[in-house]
Amino acid sequence: MTDILHPAAINYLVVHCSDTPDDEFLTAADIHQMHLGFGWHGVGYHRVICRDGTLEMGRPDYWVGAHVYEHNQESLGVCLIGRHDFTDAQMNALETLLKDWTARYPDAEIRGHCDFDNTTKTCPNFDARAWAKLRGLQ
Repeated sequence: MTDILHPAAINYLVVHCSDTPDDEFLTAADIHQMHLGFGWHGVGYHRVICRDGTLEMGRPDYWVGAHVYEHNQESLGVCLIGRHDFTDAQMNALETLLKDWTARYPDAEIRGHCDFDNTTKTCPNFDARAWAKLRGLQ
């Protein structure tokens, strides 16, 4: 059974990348299958942003995600498909999503997965906090 993620508990809005080749056009369904293969309850992110900028649903916002170890109970996660070269459409979709999330969770901090102490990952392979600050999201 999946745990409930309470809106008042959301302290972080976490940006990830799929760490897949930049020319591979994956979808949330592909990530779902990948995560099922890990033995998870399906896609661990709440949103997935495809290479063409399409924003797809992952887990509902009220379900605890599986995307940032030790912080899933207090975060929402979004995954950009790719590794380093994200498209303008993806970045525009990310900005739109984060504007929505920061309006709903004004006390939540935008972070990249790599900004947490308990990981060696470099995901999303750019400074999500600085990027968000430049766009007035933090």
